[in-house]
Amino acid sequence: MSDETQTQSLSPAGTGPASASISASTSIASSATAPASADSPAPRIPAWSTRLLVVGLVLAALNLRPAITSLGALLEEVRDGLHMSGSVAGVLTSVPPFCFAVFGFAAPRLARRFGPKAVVLAGMVAITTGLLIRPFVSGTVGFLAASAFALMGIAVSNVLMPVIVKRYFPDRVGTMTGLYSMALAFGTAVAAAVTVPMTEALGGSWRTGLGVWAVLAALAVLPWLGLVRDRDTTAPSAVARQRVTPGLRLGRSRTAWALACFFGLQATGAYITMGWMPQIFRDAGVSAGTAGLLLAVTMVMGVPLAFVIPRTAARMKNQGPIALALGLCGLTAFAGLYVAPAEGAWAWAVLLGVSNCSFPLALTMIGMRSRTGAGVVRLSAFAQSTGYLISIPGPLLVGVLYQHTGGWGLPIALMAGFLVPQMAAGVIAGRDRTIEDEARMGH
Repeated sequence: MSDETQTQSLSPAGTGPASASISASTSIASSATAPASADSPAPRIPAWSTRLLVVGLVLAALNLRPAITSLGALLEEVRDGLHMSGSVAGVLTSVPPFCFAVFGFAAPRLARRFGPKAVVLAGMVAITTGLLIRPFVSGTVGFLAASAFALMGIAVSNVLMPVIVKRYFPDRVGTMTGLYSMALAFGTAVAAAVTVPMTEALGGSWRTGLGVWAVLAALAVLPWLGLVRDRDTTAPSAVARQRVTPGLRLGRSRTAWALACFFGLQATGAYITMGWMPQIFRDAGVSAGTAGLLLAVTMVMGVPLAFVIPRTAARMKNQGPIALALGLCGLTAFAGLYVAPAEGAWAWAVLLGVSNCSFPLALTMIGMRSRTGAGVVRLSAFAQSTGYLISIPGPLLVGVLYQHTGGWGLPIALMAGFLVPQMAAGVIAGRDRTIEDEARMGH
Protein backbone atom coordinates (compact mmCIF):
# COMPACT_ATOMS: atom_id res chain seq x y z
CA MET A 1 0.00 0.00 0.00
CA SER A 2 1.32 3.41 -0.92
CA ASP A 3 1.93 6.21 1.55
CA GLU A 4 -1.07 8.04 0.15
CA THR A 5 -3.30 4.98 0.37
CA GLN A 6 -2.12 4.32 3.87
CA THR A 7 -2.91 7.91 4.81
CA GLN A 8 -6.44 7.57 3.53
CA SER A 9 -7.03 4.27 5.28
CA LEU A 10 -6.08 5.59 8.67
CA SER A 11 -8.70 8.26 9.17
CA PRO A 12 -10.39 9.18 11.39
CA ALA A 13 -7.55 10.34 13.54
CA GLY A 14 -6.87 9.24 17.08
CA THR A 15 -4.29 9.85 19.69
CA GLY A 16 -2.92 7.72 22.44
CA PRO A 17 -0.09 5.20 22.89
CA ALA A 18 1.81 5.02 19.66
CA SER A 19 4.71 2.78 18.83
CA ALA A 20 8.23 3.50 19.88
CA SER A 21 9.45 4.75 16.57
CA ILE A 22 9.15 6.21 13.29
CA SER A 23 7.17 4.00 11.07
CA ALA A 24 4.40 3.86 13.59
CA SER A 25 4.41 7.61 13.64
CA THR A 26 4.02 7.47 9.85
CA SER A 27 0.94 5.34 10.21
CA ILE A 28 -0.55 7.19 13.13
CA ALA A 29 0.43 10.60 11.90
CA SER A 30 -1.07 9.99 8.51
CA SER A 31 -4.47 9.70 10.11
CA ALA A 32 -4.31 13.39 10.91
CA THR A 33 -4.56 14.24 7.23
CA ALA A 34 -8.32 13.83 7.45
CA PRO A 35 -10.31 17.00 7.86
CA ALA A 36 -10.69 18.21 11.39
CA SER A 37 -13.65 16.92 13.30
CA ALA A 38 -14.70 16.35 16.84
CA ASP A 39 -12.64 13.22 16.67
CA SER A 40 -9.61 14.63 14.96
CA PRO A 41 -8.84 18.22 15.82
CA ALA A 42 -6.41 19.90 13.45
CA PRO A 43 -4.13 22.15 15.48
CA ARG A 44 -2.94 25.40 14.00
CA ILE A 45 0.42 26.43 15.38
CA PRO A 46 2.74 29.32 14.52
CA ALA A 47 5.83 28.81 12.37
CA TRP A 48 8.25 29.36 15.25
CA SER A 49 6.52 26.60 17.23
CA THR A 50 6.78 24.23 14.27
CA ARG A 51 10.50 24.88 13.98
CA LEU A 52 10.93 24.35 17.71
CA LEU A 53 9.03 21.06 17.46
CA VAL A 54 11.41 19.86 14.75
CA VAL A 55 14.39 20.70 16.96
CA GLY A 56 12.73 19.09 19.96
CA LEU A 57 11.89 15.87 18.11
CA VAL A 58 15.41 15.52 16.70
CA LEU A 59 17.09 16.16 20.06
CA ALA A 60 14.71 13.79 21.82
CA ALA A 61 15.32 11.07 19.22
CA LEU A 62 19.08 11.47 19.65
CA ASN A 63 18.62 10.65 23.36
CA LEU A 64 16.45 7.54 23.07
CA ARG A 65 19.32 5.02 22.93
CA PRO A 66 22.67 6.40 24.24
CA ALA A 67 21.75 5.37 27.79
CA ILE A 68 21.79 1.78 26.52
CA THR A 69 24.56 1.65 23.93
CA SER A 70 27.03 3.69 25.99
CA LEU A 71 26.63 1.14 28.76
CA GLY A 72 27.15 -1.74 26.34
CA ALA A 73 30.47 -0.25 25.24
CA LEU A 74 31.70 -0.04 28.86
CA LEU A 75 29.91 -3.06 30.31
CA GLU A 76 33.13 -4.86 31.28
CA GLU A 77 34.44 -1.81 33.16
CA VAL A 78 31.07 -1.29 34.88
CA ARG A 79 30.96 -4.95 35.93
CA ASP A 80 34.46 -4.76 37.38
CA GLY A 81 33.83 -1.42 39.07
CA LEU A 82 30.57 -2.53 40.73
CA HIS A 83 31.65 -6.18 41.19
CA MET A 84 28.78 -7.53 39.10
CA SER A 85 28.44 -11.18 38.18
CA GLY A 86 27.49 -12.19 34.66
CA SER A 87 23.94 -12.91 35.83
CA VAL A 88 23.56 -9.46 37.36
CA ALA A 89 24.93 -7.92 34.17
CA GLY A 90 22.27 -9.92 32.34
CA VAL A 91 19.66 -8.36 34.60
CA LEU A 92 21.09 -4.95 33.73
CA THR A 93 20.71 -5.60 30.01
CA SER A 94 17.10 -6.72 30.64
CA VAL A 95 16.17 -3.46 32.37
CA PRO A 96 15.49 -1.48 29.13
CA PRO A 97 12.75 -3.73 27.74
CA PHE A 98 11.23 -4.11 31.22
CA CYS A 99 11.01 -0.34 31.66
CA PHE A 100 9.71 0.13 28.13
CA ALA A 101 6.92 -2.37 28.78
CA VAL A 102 5.91 -1.11 32.21
CA PHE A 103 6.15 2.63 31.61
CA GLY A 104 4.90 2.34 28.04
CA PHE A 105 1.55 1.22 29.45
CA ALA A 106 1.42 4.33 31.64
CA ALA A 107 2.30 6.88 28.95
CA PRO A 108 -1.14 7.20 27.28
CA ARG A 109 -2.87 7.80 30.60
CA LEU A 110 -0.31 10.45 31.52
CA ALA A 111 -0.77 12.09 28.13
CA ARG A 112 -4.53 12.26 28.55
CA ARG A 113 -4.10 14.03 31.87
CA PHE A 114 -1.17 16.35 31.22
CA GLY A 115 -0.79 16.46 27.43
CA PRO A 116 1.86 14.59 25.40
CA LYS A 117 4.29 17.49 25.13
CA ALA A 118 4.43 17.90 28.90
CA VAL A 119 5.04 14.18 29.36
CA VAL A 120 7.84 14.18 26.76
CA LEU A 121 9.41 17.11 28.63
CA ALA A 122 9.22 15.09 31.84
CA GLY A 123 10.78 12.19 29.96
CA MET A 124 13.74 14.29 28.86
CA VAL A 125 14.22 15.52 32.44
CA ALA A 126 14.13 11.92 33.70
CA ILE A 127 16.74 10.84 31.14
CA THR A 128 19.01 13.73 32.15
CA THR A 129 18.63 13.00 35.84
CA GLY A 130 19.14 9.27 35.52
CA LEU A 131 22.23 9.61 33.34
CA LEU A 132 23.69 12.20 35.69
CA ILE A 133 23.17 10.14 38.84
CA ARG A 134 23.85 6.64 37.47
CA PRO A 135 27.65 6.75 37.14
CA PHE A 136 28.26 8.12 40.60
CA VAL A 137 26.24 5.77 42.79
CA SER A 138 28.26 3.37 44.91
CA GLY A 139 26.47 0.06 44.43
CA THR A 140 24.70 -2.16 41.94
CA VAL A 141 21.21 -1.46 43.30
CA GLY A 142 21.65 2.30 42.95
CA PHE A 143 23.08 1.87 39.45
CA LEU A 144 20.05 -0.22 38.42
CA ALA A 145 17.63 2.29 39.97
CA ALA A 146 19.22 5.28 38.23
CA SER A 147 19.27 3.36 34.95
CA ALA A 148 15.58 2.55 35.37
CA PHE A 149 14.80 6.22 35.99
CA ALA A 150 16.48 7.25 32.74
CA LEU A 151 14.79 4.40 30.90
CA MET A 152 11.42 5.49 32.27
CA GLY A 153 11.93 8.79 30.49
CA ILE A 154 12.91 6.99 27.31
CA ALA A 155 9.84 4.74 27.54
CA VAL A 156 7.25 7.51 27.75
CA SER A 157 9.02 9.48 25.01
CA ASN A 158 9.13 6.38 22.80
CA VAL A 159 5.37 6.07 23.02
CA LEU A 160 4.31 9.72 22.82
CA MET A 161 6.64 11.35 20.33
CA PRO A 162 4.93 9.64 17.36
CA VAL A 163 1.63 11.02 18.63
CA ILE A 164 3.13 14.50 18.42
CA VAL A 165 4.33 13.81 14.88
CA LYS A 166 0.81 12.69 13.99
CA ARG A 167 -0.78 15.87 15.33
CA TYR A 168 1.58 18.54 14.11
CA PHE A 169 3.12 17.27 10.86
CA PRO A 170 0.25 15.61 8.96
CA ASP A 171 1.44 17.02 5.63
CA ARG A 172 5.10 16.12 6.17
CA VAL A 173 4.83 12.64 7.58
CA GLY A 174 7.46 11.11 5.32
CA THR A 175 9.99 13.86 5.93
CA MET A 176 9.54 13.88 9.69
CA THR A 177 9.53 10.11 9.82
CA GLY A 178 12.86 9.92 8.01
CA LEU A 179 14.35 12.73 10.09
CA TYR A 180 13.24 11.19 13.37
CA SER A 181 14.37 7.68 12.44
CA MET A 182 17.78 8.81 11.28
CA ALA A 183 18.29 10.89 14.43
CA LEU A 184 17.42 7.91 16.61
CA ALA A 185 19.78 5.59 14.72
CA PHE A 186 22.50 8.25 14.64
CA GLY A 187 22.31 8.77 18.40
CA THR A 188 22.50 5.03 18.94
CA ALA A 189 25.54 4.64 16.72
CA VAL A 190 27.43 7.68 18.01
CA ALA A 191 27.06 6.58 21.62
CA ALA A 192 28.44 3.16 20.73
CA ALA A 193 31.34 4.58 18.71
CA VAL A 194 32.61 7.42 20.86
CA THR A 195 31.95 6.29 24.43
CA VAL A 196 35.23 4.36 24.79
CA PRO A 197 37.56 6.94 23.16
CA MET A 198 35.74 9.76 24.94
CA THR A 199 36.17 7.93 28.25
CA GLU A 200 39.89 7.59 27.60
CA ALA A 201 40.17 11.27 26.65
CA LEU A 202 38.41 12.30 29.87
CA GLY A 203 40.78 10.37 32.11
CA GLY A 204 39.77 6.74 31.69
CA SER A 205 36.99 6.53 34.30
CA TRP A 206 33.91 4.67 33.13
CA ARG A 207 31.86 6.85 35.46
CA THR A 208 32.80 9.99 33.54
CA GLY A 209 32.33 8.22 30.21
CA LEU A 210 28.74 7.33 31.08
CA GLY A 211 27.89 10.58 32.87
CA VAL A 212 28.84 12.84 29.97
CA TRP A 213 25.76 11.69 28.03
CA ALA A 214 23.63 13.64 30.51
CA VAL A 215 24.82 16.79 28.70
CA LEU A 216 23.14 15.74 25.45
CA ALA A 217 19.97 14.85 27.35
CA ALA A 218 19.96 18.25 29.08
CA LEU A 219 20.05 19.96 25.67
CA ALA A 220 16.89 18.08 24.71
CA VAL A 221 15.05 19.54 27.70
CA LEU A 222 15.36 23.13 26.45
CA PRO A 223 13.06 23.11 23.38
CA TRP A 224 10.37 21.16 25.23
CA LEU A 225 10.34 23.81 27.96
CA GLY A 226 9.27 26.29 25.30
CA LEU A 227 6.84 23.88 23.67
CA VAL A 228 4.79 23.13 26.78
CA ARG A 229 4.09 26.85 27.16
CA ASP A 230 2.59 26.98 23.65
CA ARG A 231 -0.97 25.72 24.07
CA ASP A 232 -3.00 24.71 21.05
CA THR A 233 -6.51 23.60 20.23
CA THR A 234 -5.83 19.90 20.85
CA ALA A 235 -6.62 19.63 24.52
CA PRO A 236 -5.48 16.49 26.30
CA SER A 237 -9.10 15.44 26.75
CA ALA A 238 -9.36 15.09 22.98
CA VAL A 239 -6.96 12.17 23.20
CA ALA A 240 -9.64 10.10 24.83
CA ARG A 241 -12.30 10.67 22.16
CA GLN A 242 -11.67 7.82 19.75
CA ARG A 243 -13.92 5.80 17.49
CA VAL A 244 -12.97 2.18 17.86
CA THR A 245 -14.54 -0.74 16.07
CA PRO A 246 -17.15 -2.24 18.42
CA GLY A 247 -16.13 -5.67 19.71
CA LEU A 248 -12.48 -5.19 18.74
CA ARG A 249 -10.57 -7.44 21.13
CA LEU A 250 -6.89 -7.49 20.35
CA GLY A 251 -6.23 -10.39 22.70
CA ARG A 252 -8.20 -12.59 20.30
CA SER A 253 -6.52 -11.32 17.14
CA ARG A 254 -3.94 -13.57 15.52
CA THR A 255 -2.44 -10.61 13.73
CA ALA A 256 -2.11 -8.61 16.96
CA TRP A 257 -0.38 -11.49 18.72
CA ALA A 258 1.88 -12.12 15.72
CA LEU A 259 2.88 -8.46 15.73
CA ALA A 260 3.50 -8.55 19.49
CA CYS A 261 5.68 -11.67 19.13
CA PHE A 262 7.57 -10.23 16.17
CA PHE A 263 8.11 -6.96 18.00
CA GLY A 264 9.19 -8.75 21.18
CA LEU A 265 11.62 -11.12 19.49
CA GLN A 266 13.25 -8.38 17.42
CA ALA A 267 13.57 -6.32 20.61
CA THR A 268 15.17 -9.32 22.30
CA GLY A 269 17.79 -9.47 19.57
CA ALA A 270 18.33 -5.72 19.61
CA TYR A 271 18.94 -5.47 23.35
CA ILE A 272 21.14 -8.54 23.40
CA THR A 273 23.15 -6.95 20.60
CA MET A 274 23.42 -3.56 22.31
CA GLY A 275 24.23 -5.10 25.68
CA TRP A 276 26.53 -7.99 24.78
CA MET A 277 27.94 -7.59 21.27
CA PRO A 278 31.00 -5.52 22.33
CA GLN A 279 31.79 -8.15 24.96
CA ILE A 280 31.62 -10.93 22.37
CA PHE A 281 34.21 -9.16 20.24
CA ARG A 282 36.40 -8.24 23.21
CA ASP A 283 36.47 -11.86 24.38
CA ALA A 284 37.54 -12.81 20.85
CA GLY A 285 40.58 -10.54 21.14
CA VAL A 286 39.22 -7.33 19.65
CA SER A 287 40.21 -4.12 21.47
CA ALA A 288 37.61 -2.19 23.47
CA GLY A 289 37.69 0.76 21.09
CA THR A 290 37.25 -1.43 18.01
CA ALA A 291 34.45 -3.37 19.69
CA GLY A 292 32.64 -0.08 20.28
CA LEU A 293 33.13 0.86 16.63
CA LEU A 294 31.73 -2.51 15.56
CA LEU A 295 28.63 -1.89 17.63
CA ALA A 296 28.41 1.57 16.05
CA VAL A 297 28.53 -0.01 12.57
CA THR A 298 25.66 -2.28 13.57
CA MET A 299 23.63 0.63 14.86
CA VAL A 300 24.43 3.03 12.01
CA MET A 301 22.98 0.57 9.48
CA GLY A 302 19.65 1.72 10.82
CA VAL A 303 20.17 5.26 9.52
CA PRO A 304 19.54 4.56 5.82
CA LEU A 305 17.56 1.33 6.23
CA ALA A 306 15.08 2.75 8.74
CA PHE A 307 14.17 5.24 6.03
CA VAL A 308 14.08 2.74 3.13
CA ILE A 309 12.42 -0.31 4.70
CA PRO A 310 9.18 1.38 5.86
CA ARG A 311 8.64 2.99 2.47
CA THR A 312 9.28 -0.30 0.70
CA ALA A 313 7.09 -2.27 3.07
CA ALA A 314 4.22 0.22 2.74
CA ARG A 315 4.12 -0.47 -0.99
CA MET A 316 3.85 -4.25 -0.53
CA LYS A 317 0.65 -6.11 0.29
CA ASN A 318 2.57 -8.76 2.22
CA GLN A 319 5.62 -7.83 4.29
CA GLY A 320 6.51 -11.43 5.18
CA PRO A 321 9.34 -11.68 2.60
CA ILE A 322 11.10 -8.69 4.19
CA ALA A 323 10.84 -10.31 7.63
CA LEU A 324 12.37 -13.50 6.22
CA ALA A 325 15.21 -11.66 4.49
CA LEU A 326 16.14 -9.71 7.62
CA GLY A 327 16.03 -12.87 9.70
CA LEU A 328 18.35 -14.69 7.30
CA CYS A 329 20.86 -11.85 7.60
CA GLY A 330 20.81 -12.32 11.37
CA LEU A 331 21.27 -16.08 11.13
CA THR A 332 24.27 -15.60 8.85
CA ALA A 333 25.78 -13.09 11.28
CA PHE A 334 25.38 -15.39 14.28
CA ALA A 335 26.89 -18.29 12.35
CA GLY A 336 29.87 -16.06 11.60
CA LEU A 337 30.18 -14.98 15.23
CA TYR A 338 30.21 -18.63 16.25
CA VAL A 339 32.87 -19.72 13.75
CA ALA A 340 35.13 -16.68 13.31
CA PRO A 341 34.10 -13.75 15.54
CA ALA A 342 37.27 -11.70 15.16
CA GLU A 343 38.23 -12.58 11.57
CA GLY A 344 34.92 -11.53 10.04
CA ALA A 345 33.95 -9.01 12.68
CA TRP A 346 33.08 -6.16 10.31
CA ALA A 347 30.91 -8.36 8.08
CA TRP A 348 29.01 -9.77 11.07
CA ALA A 349 28.47 -6.26 12.42
CA VAL A 350 26.96 -5.13 9.10
CA LEU A 351 24.70 -8.19 8.83
CA LEU A 352 23.50 -7.76 12.42
CA GLY A 353 22.74 -4.12 11.62
CA VAL A 354 20.59 -5.18 8.68
CA SER A 355 18.83 -7.79 10.81
CA ASN A 356 18.10 -5.23 13.52
CA CYS A 357 16.07 -3.24 11.01
CA SER A 358 13.21 -5.58 11.87
CA PHE A 359 12.37 -2.78 14.30
CA PRO A 360 11.11 -0.24 11.71
CA LEU A 361 9.50 -3.10 9.79
CA ALA A 362 7.52 -4.10 12.90
CA LEU A 363 6.30 -0.56 13.36
CA THR A 364 5.37 -0.21 9.71
CA MET A 365 3.26 -3.36 9.91
CA ILE A 366 1.55 -2.06 13.04
CA GLY A 367 0.43 0.95 11.05
CA MET A 368 -0.83 -1.17 8.16
CA ARG A 369 -2.80 -3.73 10.14
CA SER A 370 -5.65 -1.42 11.13
CA ARG A 371 -8.09 0.62 9.07
CA THR A 372 -8.43 3.50 11.54
CA GLY A 373 -6.16 5.79 13.48
CA ALA A 374 -7.75 4.70 16.75
CA GLY A 375 -7.16 1.06 15.83
CA VAL A 376 -3.50 1.77 15.06
CA VAL A 377 -3.11 3.43 18.45
CA ARG A 378 -4.56 0.43 20.28
CA LEU A 379 -2.63 -2.08 18.20
CA SER A 380 0.59 -0.14 18.68
CA ALA A 381 0.17 -0.07 22.45
CA PHE A 382 -0.67 -3.77 22.57
CA ALA A 383 2.16 -4.89 20.30
CA GLN A 384 4.78 -2.63 21.87
CA SER A 385 4.04 -3.25 25.53
CA THR A 386 3.37 -6.98 25.13
CA GLY A 387 6.41 -7.28 22.90
CA TYR A 388 8.72 -5.64 25.40
CA LEU A 389 7.44 -7.98 28.10
CA ILE A 390 8.29 -10.91 25.83
CA SER A 391 11.80 -9.53 25.29
CA ILE A 392 12.75 -9.26 28.97
CA PRO A 393 14.15 -12.79 29.58
CA GLY A 394 16.44 -12.87 26.52
CA PRO A 395 19.35 -10.67 27.65
CA LEU A 396 19.15 -12.21 31.13
CA LEU A 397 19.40 -15.74 29.72
CA VAL A 398 22.41 -14.74 27.64
CA GLY A 399 24.14 -13.39 30.75
CA VAL A 400 23.42 -16.55 32.75
CA LEU A 401 24.64 -18.83 29.94
CA TYR A 402 27.76 -16.73 29.48
CA GLN A 403 28.60 -16.91 33.16
CA HIS A 404 27.99 -20.64 33.55
CA THR A 405 29.57 -21.84 30.30
CA GLY A 406 32.50 -19.41 30.25
CA GLY A 407 32.14 -18.85 26.51
CA TRP A 408 29.87 -17.61 23.77
CA GLY A 409 28.96 -20.81 21.91
CA LEU A 410 25.70 -21.54 23.68
CA PRO A 411 24.62 -17.87 24.05
CA ILE A 412 25.15 -17.29 20.31
CA ALA A 413 23.13 -20.41 19.53
CA LEU A 414 20.33 -19.03 21.71
CA MET A 415 20.46 -15.68 19.88
CA ALA A 416 20.17 -17.46 16.54
CA GLY A 417 17.34 -19.59 17.91
CA PHE A 418 15.28 -16.51 18.70
CA LEU A 419 15.31 -15.57 15.02
CA VAL A 420 13.37 -18.67 13.91
CA PRO A 421 10.08 -17.85 15.69
CA GLN A 422 10.67 -14.18 14.86
CA MET A 423 10.66 -14.99 11.16
CA ALA A 424 7.53 -17.14 11.54
CA ALA A 425 5.73 -14.37 13.42
CA GLY A 426 6.81 -11.87 10.77
CA VAL A 427 5.26 -13.97 8.03
CA ILE A 428 1.94 -14.13 9.92
CA ALA A 429 1.99 -10.44 10.83
CA GLY A 430 2.85 -9.47 7.27
CA ARG A 431 -0.36 -10.90 5.77
CA ASP A 432 -2.64 -8.43 3.99
CA ARG A 433 -5.37 -8.23 6.61
CA THR A 434 -6.45 -5.92 9.42
CA ILE A 435 -7.53 -6.36 13.02
CA GLU A 436 -10.96 -5.05 12.03
CA ASP A 437 -11.26 -7.85 9.44
CA GLU A 438 -10.47 -10.38 12.14
CA ALA A 439 -13.05 -8.82 14.50
CA ARG A 440 -15.73 -9.23 11.84
CA MET A 441 -14.64 -12.81 11.18
CA GLY A 442 -14.82 -13.59 14.88
CA HIS A 443 -11.13 -14.48 15.44
